[in-house]
Amino acid sequence: MTDSKYFTTTKKGEIFELKAELNSDKKEKKKEAVKKVIASMTVGKDVSALFPDVVNCMQTDNLELKKLVYLYLMNYAKSQPDMAIMAVNTFVKDCEDPNPLIRALAVRTMGCIRVDKITEYLCEPLRKCLKDEDPYVRKTAAVCVAKLHDINAQLVEDQGFLDTLKDLISDSNPMVVANAVAALSEIAESHPNSNLMDLNPQTINKLLTALNECTEWGQIFILDCLANYTPRDDRESQSICERVTPRLSHANSAVVLSAVKVLMKFMEMLPKDLDYYGTLLKKLAPPLVTLLSAEPELQYVALRNINLIVQRRPEILKHEMKVFFVKYNDPIYVKLEKLDIMIRLASQANIAQVLAELKEYATEVDVDFVRKAVRAIGRCAIKVEQSAERCVSTLLDLIQTKVNYVVQEAIVVIKDIFRKYPNKYESVIATLCENLDSLDEPEARAAMIWIVGEYAERIDNADELLESFLEGFHDESTQVQLQLLTAIVKLFLKKPTETQELVQQVLSLATQDSDNPDLRDRGYIYWRLLSTDPVAAKEVVLAEKPLISEETDLIEPTLLEELICHIGTLASVYHKPPSAFVEGSRGVQHKRLPGSTESGESESPDTASAAAVSDAPPAVIPSQGDLLGDLLNLDLTPPTTTGPPPPASSGMQMGAMDLLGGGLDSLPPIPLRMDTPQSPQLPHQSPSPPDYSPTELGGDLGGSPAIGAGFGAPPAAMPASFSAPVSGGLDDLFDLGGGVGMPMGAYSAPKTVWLPALKAKGLEISGTFARRSGVIQMEMTLTNKAMSVMTDFAIQFNRNSFGLAPAGPLQVLTPLSPNQSIEVTLPLNTVGPVMKMEPLNNLQVAVKNNIDVFYFSCQYPISMLFVEDGKMERQVFLATWKDIPNDSEAQFQIKDCHLSSDAASNKLQGSNIFTIAKRTVDGQDMLYQSMKLTNGIWVLTEMRVQAGNPVYTVSLKCRAAEVSQWVFQSYEAVLKN
Repeated sequence: MTDSKYFTTTKKGEIFELKAELNSDKKEKKKEAVKKVIASMTVGKDVSALFPDVVNCMQTDNLELKKLVYLYLMNYAKSQPDMAIMAVNTFVKDCEDPNPLIRALAVRTMGCIRVDKITEYLCEPLRKCLKDEDPYVRKTAAVCVAKLHDINAQLVEDQGFLDTLKDLISDSNPMVVANAVAALSEIAESHPNSNLMDLNPQTINKLLTALNECTEWGQIFILDCLANYTPRDDRESQSICERVTPRLSHANSAVVLSAVKVLMKFMEMLPKDLDYYGTLLKKLAPPLVTLLSAEPELQYVALRNINLIVQRRPEILKHEMKVFFVKYNDPIYVKLEKLDIMIRLASQANIAQVLAELKEYATEVDVDFVRKAVRAIGRCAIKVEQSAERCVSTLLDLIQTKVNYVVQEAIVVIKDIFRKYPNKYESVIATLCENLDSLDEPEARAAMIWIVGEYAERIDNADELLESFLEGFHDESTQVQLQLLTAIVKLFLKKPTETQELVQQVLSLATQDSDNPDLRDRGYIYWRLLSTDPVAAKEVVLAEKPLISEETDLIEPTLLEELICHIGTLASVYHKPPSAFVEGSRGVQHKRLPGSTESGESESPDTASAAAVSDAPPAVIPSQGDLLGDLLNLDLTPPTTTGPPPPASSGMQMGAMDLLGGGLDSLPPIPLRMDTPQSPQLPHQSPSPPDYSPTELGGDLGGSPAIGAGFGAPPAAMPASFSAPVSGGLDDLFDLGGGVGMPMGAYSAPKTVWLPALKAKGLEISGTFARRSGVIQMEMTLTNKAMSVMTDFAIQFNRNSFGLAPAGPLQVLTPLSPNQSIEVTLPLNTVGPVMKMEPLNNLQVAVKNNIDVFYFSCQYPISMLFVEDGKMERQVFLATWKDIPNDSEAQFQIKDCHLSSDAASNKLQGSNIFTIAKRTVDGQDMLYQSMKLTNGIWVLTEMRVQAGNPVYTVSLKCRAAEVSQWVFQSYEAVLKN
């Protein structure tokens, strides 16, 4: 009969019956009962009540029964720690059992029971097992050290287990060596600065010797460890490569990829003219090709890794193009990855073969795949210049098929080819124009319009073609509208006499009838350019365009180097460094290839860490780690200095950690000629277009989802009309004459109870935060509700989102008697350690007195972090608003607010929210405001206030989008109190 019988339900008194069976004298009955208990535990029933009875069954010679009891113990020891102590004696006894399997089982189980009380009893048995005569016991004990280190790192270091573990690297048994390496690597990952893996040529030699006799997972551990070693010279590098190369023929794909990682890293040290270098390149190709005959999921992982390898060393697979040709039954994710690698391997030698293949793919039934294949033909043309003509003729053949989506992709691709090879393939434009009516996708329509505008002088009926697009101007997507506006202005500059009405029509549509700020702004700029200086307009609009780059989708070199060091891991599949997806991992280190430093020698640890910091993607706020652990390890001894706290500076307080790289201070103002626009006096103009008021010219900065995406910084060669000073329109738009008076005082919230007396042995702490004269303060009331006197107060903060830390000790100068309260003000600075909290403004605090240490958390208002120099220059405000992406804009409503716009502005200014400009549109006051946080993050807002309407609308823009909701809460708190 099978084990399924143990999962069948029994009568009502199930626990009672099991208890009786567990205490039976018959061994078989006892074993059956334990199996039933494990079965119940597996399906989620609570059988913890049987703990003492199951523990009694440990005293047995039967290995199967012992395993079952140990399994039960691992599951329930955490919930019954006091009961688990009962099992300790048996564990200790089993660690000296003559049977090595039982010894290993005992030490493995003890390592899995994460109970502090048991941990201290584990040390002696573990020490014996680490020096056991049987290798099976030693290898199990090695892994147990890593588990114990995770529970109590200090204990492991004090007991000298790490030194014993290092000694096991010299063990005679290869599996013991592999497990010792695995354990040390895991400990080193969680403590990156511990320098546990002290690799030297002697150790490397021992690892390489063990490599040949290990199991496959043991080999992976050793290979990963080897990859972290930097050889002294090319001779040592070659020697290691020679001994690792046989692993390439292993059946396990993980071993193969780990070996490839080691070889890719050590090849950096080999001179390219060395014979062995060429041999190694040839040896690397077959194992990578073999990986592509596995099942699709493994193929995908292999292809993602090959994609990295090909970007670093395309010569490895340059003769293996055929293996990347797509099979009819490949899943789409494999097809797309193969396509990408084909482009990377395309060269003059194999381009004919690749194009024939791609043309075939373009006739497939899978639409996504066909689109990618057509794009791939264009990428080939851009990459291999000699093939461009052949690629263009292939694309023309595809256009002749008249398949709608193929035609549209082909037109997008041909636009890129024109940008790479100007004035070379314009003969195909006629064919493209024939397919104008079939274009319905915005990208294809925009590409066709660009082609017509760019080559307008060669297309006789260019004005008719563009006019046909103009008929449904308002129904087009923004992308098409912007392209059409530019194309018609290009056409006008090339053929002014014939297209005057057309350009007036498009400028009128873009400025008068459109509510899209991008389109309106571009329309006004063209209008002003054409009306004031047509020569300058020609220089700007018809300027020579830079050729597009050969490969725009290559991974950035420093990231590629790091990913090569992570071949065979998730990082190589995601094409992202581990720090991008391993949450809160303190052990993630940035790795580099050895040859990537300028000298031949390896970097010093300081240099390496500095490089790692500088190359890491700029995070706004570092992510959260093990908060409880951090808080429990706080050093709460008061500082020795007794002088006054240093004043907090109002500017950047983060020292080297400027989280936004200087915030927006470095952004230059963009000079625009914005005086009141006159009607553009185009040549032979008859009807004059309407005048625009300065406020209309400025455009509506807020509320709309797409602001300023069309324009970045002004062109390097600015025409004369752009160099004029800001005047007229801009001054009117930013006219602060509306009576913004003196600011009121900064708002601070009333005190709330942070730490109730019940939770702190009679100490109650209530408090609030305030900013006074540029200094952040934590204002607290300490109340003693206990019967004894309280003294020796100290305070410390955990790491937090903005680096808040006490600027001095907690000044409680007299003992706090029973039923006494005392007011304490603690100055804060923002130079403490930074880590992103959830929520963002959460602050975890530890307070110590003569009775105990107490922990609580509170939330501070973000407005407390707004600094006094947060008023942005007007031009910088305009430029910055446009520069911040639209997806970083958030919109909120403040209800039940009955202040006038001036009163609101005054109130906000008291909290360092500065009004840059104010204007009135249709009876609605619009306030443009800026504020700057202590870590240099700028927040820009537009607040709309309508007389008689108690609902204000606030649009916020900030590069750190996660700050927006907390800034809004500050707005609401300040305005409503």
